[in-house]
Amino acid sequence: MLRASQASRLTAFAQQAAQHLSSTAAAAAAATPPPSVGRLNHVAIAVPNVREAAAKYRDVLGLKVSEPQALPAHGVTVAFVDLGNTKLELLEPLGAASPIAKFLDKNAAGGIHHICLEVEDIQASAAHAARGARLLDPQPKPGAHGTPVVFLHPKDMCGVLTELEEVKR
Repeated sequence: MLRASQASRLTAFAQQAAQHLSSTAAAAAAATPPPSVGRLNHVAIAVPNVREAAAKYRDVLGLKVSEPQALPAHGVTVAFVDLGNTKLELLEPLGAASPIAKFLDKNAAGGIHHICLEVEDIQASAAHAARGARLLDPQPKPGAHGTPVVFLHPKDMCGVLTELEEVKR
């Protein structure tokens, strides 16, 4: 049997060991580098009419523009303007419930809606981002390219709605 003084010392030692392990685990978590963020994938522009906007970028600037494609799951019709090193994503609402319709209610002529950054691991990137920004939906969803995406609240990202898109390099 342990004497009271031995039990007291053993308890103190166990508490110190637990504190050390806890602080070591916290330090290891803090030392883990954040997930890699790659290049700017696209800048999304909300437009009242995607065909007119596509024609403007094609005819005025001579840029290559994809054919508009309806994405009912996202509530938009989308066309991509190829800039070589990145893209513009033109977004027209599909119905009044579309988030783009709500944006156009406030900005009738359209405007920049969000930016999209490439990440290698959407789960790790979303978890890391959630430490300092609200995710609009914590579960990644398939984006316009069929790859997983999450959105970060603009109030937490300097006023910019920010999309993270998983892209395998």
